[in-house]
Amino acid sequence: MNELVDRSEPEVVAAPATAAVTPADAADAARLVAFGLQPKLQAARDQEYAELLRRYREDPAFARLADAVAAGLGLIVLEVSPRAGMAVTAAEDSVFAVRMGDYARRTSADGSDRFLHGLAHLAVAAMAFPRPEDLADDGYVGRVTVNGVEAFVRQACRRLEERAEAQGENTDPVSDAPGLEAAWRIWMRRSATGATKDARRPAGSTTGIVGKAVVFLTDSGFLQRTGDDNGGTYRTTARYQLQVRDMAGNAAMAELLELGVVPVTDGTPTLLPAEDTDDLDLVADAGLPFHQS
Repeated sequence: MNELVDRSEPEVVAAPATAAVTPADAADAARLVAFGLQPKLQAARDQEYAELLRRYREDPAFARLADAVAAGLGLIVLEVSPRAGMAVTAAEDSVFAVRMGDYARRTSADGSDRFLHGLAHLAVAAMAFPRPEDLADDGYVGRVTVNGVEAFVRQACRRLEERAEAQGENTDPVSDAPGLEAAWRIWMRRSATGATKDARRPAGSTTGIVGKAVVFLTDSGFLQRTGDDNGGTYRTTARYQLQVRDMAGNAAMAELLELGVVPVTDGTPTLLPAEDTDDLDLVADAGLPFHQS
């Protein structure tokens, strides 16, 4: 008798296939990053943006692709959520990085003003989120005013000047070497408001410098203007909270916070007595959200 021979093909267990990335997927990922680079765009007002955010949260492969696109552009993804959209910040070597020196040069020809612009940005961040728990709370909204920020810096300068005098330090260094002065000494020498014939704030006044800072932050989607009182009132956005949270380790900001800022509802600042700390060592490129040159 002939034996029956099983000539059927052995069953092969196929490995789970991973869907190939298509050009359309890459285009969608790049589109999402492009939305993230438009700081004032809100997902609640753009259906395509909202859909891409949903896809990012629900599709891990797409999320990895979008993260890779962002990384290739020198961007760091801080958060992807309905509240913040795709919040990204530029790495130091990114083409999208904004540097304090470039920012200051656009606002003034005086190189020493770099210190003042950096200090203004630090002060806005410190007053917007004066406590660690403010940065940790996603629902927290900080509020600042132009006059309040300027007054806070000036009051902090007075405290540091008093400390320097008590320690016998030179509080009046040579005027022709502004780069050797601490930022607070330069700020104290500058007029708060100046004077113009049409009542505008001179750009070189300290109030004008703070005003320039908040306008930049508003244009960048970090602040929203809410009124005209006290030189202009502003509220923080989720993007700004993420930005400051990412930069909270900045040494200059930490030292500024040690002075004990207690902002009140109208944005008027006050300082509580603080324990002795080392003098501030603010540098020209220390201001948020900039990178050092």
